[in-house]
Amino acid sequence: MLKSNGDRLWASLMAMAEVGATARGGSCRLALSDEDKAGRELFSHWCREAGLSLSVDAIGNLFARRAGSDPDAAPVMIGSHLDTQPEGGRFDGVYGVLAGLEVVRRLNDLGIATRKPLEIAVWTNEEGARFTPAMFGSAVFTGSLGLEQALAIRDADGISVADELQRTGYAGDRPLGGQVDAYFEAHIEQGPILEDNATSIGVVSGGQAIRWLDVSVEGMAAHAGTTPMALRKDALYGAAQMIQAVERLAADFAPQGLTTVGELSIAKSSRNTIPGQLRFTVDLRHHRDEAIEAMERELDQALQTIASERGLQVRIERHWVSPATPFDADCVAAVQQAVDGLGYSQQRIVSGAGHDAILLARYCPTAMVFIPCVGGLSHNEAEDVLQDDARQGADVLLNAVLARAGQVERGDA
Repeated sequence: MLKSNGDRLWASLMAMAEVGATARGGSCRLALSDEDKAGRELFSHWCREAGLSLSVDAIGNLFARRAGSDPDAAPVMIGSHLDTQPEGGRFDGVYGVLAGLEVVRRLNDLGIATRKPLEIAVWTNEEGARFTPAMFGSAVFTGSLGLEQALAIRDADGISVADELQRTGYAGDRPLGGQVDAYFEAHIEQGPILEDNATSIGVVSGGQAIRWLDVSVEGMAAHAGTTPMALRKDALYGAAQMIQAVERLAADFAPQGLTTVGELSIAKSSRNTIPGQLRFTVDLRHHRDEAIEAMERELDQALQTIASERGLQVRIERHWVSPATPFDADCVAAVQQAVDGLGYSQQRIVSGAGHDAILLARYCPTAMVFIPCVGGLSHNEAEDVLQDDARQGADVLLNAVLARAGQVERGDA
């Protein structure tokens, strides 16, 4: 089995972390910002040094290609993202991109040619921190989101995706989509399971179902000092009870059911005014589609009951839905065989987070490789991984990709 150059991979990760570096040791490269552009340019420089050709599509996805011996073969794609959260870590996304680069660099070192071409993909706006929804680069590539719809999305300052693609020079002309033989993505787990089990590699079998809901609560704004408690229609007190119901829902579907309220905003809020209108978000997750359907039904019923008891109006709207997604059996087997051959500790795991790989899995054969992150911490400046774990993940990726792409024997080149 082949081994990657762990020191080179780590040096690249640390160099990329300096692009948009934050005061507390993290990185901030919001999608299509100047920092994101600088990260892409550093990656592109490394790719050119490795002899790769570069192309960009209309939604700004960046691709670095290593030719294969079969000019008609569809590429084996490796990838992830370089954009981060506003106070993001040094490894979320970027590890998958630079582990992909290390695969190519190591094949170059060893003079190994592949039958199928290899492509490293940098997907636009995976995080969704600046533009929502998340992962729209891979969504447009796979056809699950229309290009014009994505280009029209605006950030909180009213700046459109189309404008930023033009400004940063990433409004490309590569045709969207195209044939992909298989897609492999390496990523930090972003949770504590691998570390808690003292396991080096997660062989990812698929991604869990995700639903984002927007909840609007309407009561009646009134004076805080003159309105008796019994006569109030307080949207915030009602929402507080609703949010408790969201938390209880997770217990009803434990251990795989997860619920989160991540945003809450009060309209026209004032210290001495009873809140009349507000909105909050709900994130539901479960491994099974039928379970998340039941979660949504129970939540709707619970919130409507609370609203009725308090004289409020509640409206629940779906913002985004991602069904449970199994990965391709052959690609997962390639990852499993690589781990077995290398002798690294491993376990099967379902991805709790959304990834570009989830969208690619509905488009082409796909698999993921997870490595542990320290304390299970991610989307945080303190996000960290062990250098040896990063190397082992790249080793697995290297061997799985090579098995799928097919090594060209010297006499056949």
